[in-house]
Amino acid sequence: MQFSGAKFVYLHHIIMAILMKGLTIFRRTTKSEGVIKLRFRLRDGRDVDLYHKSEIKADLKDLAKFEDDGNLRPKVSIYNHELKEQIDREMDAIEGAYIELCDKMDKSLITAKLFEETITKHLHPEDYIAVTKEETLLERYDRFIREGYRDGTFAEKRVLQYKGLYNELKRYLIIHHQLSILPKNFSADDLMELRLFLFEEYKYVSKYPSLYEEIKERCIPSKERAQNTVAIKLRMLQAFYTELEDRDEIDVSPFRKLGRNRRKVVMKESYDQPIYLLQEEFLTVMKTEVPETLQETKDVFLLQCAFGSRIEDFKSLNMDKIGVNIDGIPYIHYLPQKTLRNNEHKEEIEIPIMKYALEIIKKWEFKFPILKYVTGKSGYNVKIRRLLEYCKIDRDVKIFDKDSASNIYKPLYTMGSSKLCRKTHLDMLTKVQVNMYVSGHHKEGSNAVKHYSSLSLKDRFILMCAAYEQPLYKVDKELNVIG
Repeated sequence: MQFSGAKFVYLHHIIMAILMKGLTIFRRTTKSEGVIKLRFRLRDGRDVDLYHKSEIKADLKDLAKFEDDGNLRPKVSIYNHELKEQIDREMDAIEGAYIELCDKMDKSLITAKLFEETITKHLHPEDYIAVTKEETLLERYDRFIREGYRDGTFAEKRVLQYKGLYNELKRYLIIHHQLSILPKNFSADDLMELRLFLFEEYKYVSKYPSLYEEIKERCIPSKERAQNTVAIKLRMLQAFYTELEDRDEIDVSPFRKLGRNRRKVVMKESYDQPIYLLQEEFLTVMKTEVPETLQETKDVFLLQCAFGSRIEDFKSLNMDKIGVNIDGIPYIHYLPQKTLRNNEHKEEIEIPIMKYALEIIKKWEFKFPILKYVTGKSGYNVKIRRLLEYCKIDRDVKIFDKDSASNIYKPLYTMGSSKLCRKTHLDMLTKVQVNMYVSGHHKEGSNAVKHYSSLSLKDRFILMCAAYEQPLYKVDKELNVIG
C-alpha cells in the first residue's frame, strides 16, 4: 500500500493514538474466576469508540497478569504464552483493520459492522482471498447464511429455514445441471423453473433416489407443497438477491426481472379463515374425562391455550419464568423468539396464570415428554387431534381446496395442532373485548379497547378469567393459593 507524504503523516498519528491509549482489552465482568471470551475496545478521540468480540477464551487468573494494553504487568515472568500470542495477534489485526479503514474514509464513518468485517479479513486473509473469486450461486448463498448468522441477522430457527432452502436449491441445480451457475447468471426464467420444482419436488424423489438417501423420511417431499410454503421459500431467496444488489455484486435481481404483476403472483401468500375453538368447545375439552393415554396431551393443550404462546416459546417455559406481582397474581414472562432480533429493548411478554393453568404447572413443572416431538406421526400435533376427536369437537370448518378450486368442510378435530392453541387464546380474549361493546361501556372501535395490550397485569388477569370462566385468586411467593 503506497501513501503520499500527507497521508503517511496522518496514518502515523493514527498509529500513535492507538499505541498510546486507544486499543485496550475491554474487561467487563463480575466474575473473579472462570473463563471468558475476550473483548477489545478501540478509541480515537470523540468520534471513534469501537468494540470487537474475539473468539479468544481466557482464564481470568491468566488474564490478570496482563495490562489493559495487552502487555504483561510489571515483574510478571510466569504467564500463559499462548494467550499472549493470541492477544498480540488479535490486537495487530484490529490495528491493521483500523488503519486500512482510515485510509479509505473519514474515521467518524466507520461502522461497527464494517469494523468487524475488516478485522475478520486481517485475521483470516485466506478466507478473504477465497471469497474474492467468483463464487457459484450455491457457494455464495451458503456464505450468505453463514455471515447472516455470524452477524446476528438470522436467529437459529431462521438459519435452519435458510439451510432447508439451500438443500432444495442444491437438488434443483444438480437435476438441471447448473451446479456451476453464478448468481448473476440465474435468470427470471430459472427462477420460475425453481418455483415449479419447489411445488413438485415430490415427483423427483423416485427419479433421483440418491439425492434423498440421507434425508429423514419425514422430511422427504411426499406431496405438492402449498402456495404459502413456496412463497416463503422464494422470499428467502429474494432476501439473498437483495443483499447482492446492495453490495453491488449483481446489477439486477432476477426477482426484479419477473415484472411487477408476475412477481406479485409468485410471492403471493393466502390464508384460510382462522380456525379456533369456541368458548363452549374449549370448556368441553376442559371438562371431558379422558383416558390416561390422553391426559398429558389434554394438560399440555389446555396450558398452551391459556398462554397462547408460539410452540417454540411454549417449549422453553420453566418454573424460573414464573413471577408473582404485588397483587398476588402469578404470571409467566419470556422473550418471544420470533421477534427477538427486532426487540430492541428486550421487553418480555407477561401473561397472567389462571387457576386451572397453575394446577397443571404444579402437576408437571413444565416437564412434558410429549413436547419432545411436535410434528411427525406420533408427535404433539397428532395427539391434539386424537384428544379433540375423543372430546367430540367435530364442528365442520371451511378449508379451500386448490385442486377443486372450491371450499371443502372437515371436522375441526382434523385441524388440531399447536397453532390452534394460539388462535383459540386470541379469539377468546377478543370475545371478552367484544362483550365490552355489548355492555355499552365502549363504542365499537374505541381506543380504550384497542389499547388492550397496555392494560395492567391485573386488568388482563380479570379479563382472561372472565373469558375462560375461571375464578379470581391470589398466591404467595411460593405459589400457594391464599385467596
